[in-house]
Amino acid sequence: MEYKVRTEPLELQVMRILIARADLAESDRQYYRNLEKGYEGELFFDSITRQLQSNCLILNDLLLEANHSTFQIDSLIIFPNSLQVFDIKNNEGDHYFEEDKLFLKPNLEISNPVDQIKRTENRFRRWVKDHGFSFPIVVNIVFVNPRFTLYQAPMNMPFIFHSQLDRYFEQLDSHTGKLTSKHKLLADQLINSQVSKEPFIKLPTYDYGNLRKGIICEKCNKIAVAVDRGKHCLCLDCGHKELVETAVLRSVEEIKLLFPDRKITTNLVHEWCKVVPSKKRINRILEKNLKKSGKNKWVYFE
Repeated sequence: MEYKVRTEPLELQVMRILIARADLAESDRQYYRNLEKGYEGELFFDSITRQLQSNCLILNDLLLEANHSTFQIDSLIIFPNSLQVFDIKNNEGDHYFEEDKLFLKPNLEISNPVDQIKRTENRFRRWVKDHGFSFPIVVNIVFVNPRFTLYQAPMNMPFIFHSQLDRYFEQLDSHTGKLTSKHKLLADQLINSQVSKEPFIKLPTYDYGNLRKGIICEKCNKIAVAVDRGKHCLCLDCGHKELVETAVLRSVEEIKLLFPDRKITTNLVHEWCKVVPSKKRINRILEKNLKKSGKNKWVYFE
């Protein structure tokens, strides 16, 4: 049972908008690509865990604190007899282990996920103990990408490769036992104990004036959208079609994400969308879908 569903990270949502609207440094663009790739890997893993038939509680994307140290768990599955912690990796390419270090061929050293999972395990054990629970904890590093190869992998590492996923979860699914109120209490406390993610979000600096205006295509994420005389927007790059109303409301959500302190006004949305010529059309869409506040020239929407 998926007890806590994964949601798209706020950081990824903002970076996707900035990729289309700002001239970012290559390091920021690479950071965005890593975020997208990581999230894709997590969604793939979720598609597998949803197939579990045994008694279990699945909690995705937890950010917790133990002994004044924060730690993240990509996925936690609470089984009757164990807590299974999963760190999900979407790496691809040829890698190898050498002297407890991980390299991407030919010789680029990258972060060793074993070090990370050990820290997570220690902090999670502390959290579980501090909250009065006692369950066996098993940690796993899951390489979900079929194009990932790891040479010289030590046999004692907690690795699960793409080719092993079905077999591993078949074994987990064969476990018997029933969940109790204690398992439910643990799941609820984990959810309620989460730390706010906002202080940990790292974004490049940006301001309203320097961002490109226009409607971003929901399919290809490019500002290449034109508005016909009817009800649709058309992406001139990929050909995707979308209702003008839907596109405008998506653009409103962009403004809210990037500039949460700005009031949503007809003029602001008209300038942001750029390609919708009629302010009256923008205003009708806002009045239909949002709550109107204020009077006269001070009108805004929530």
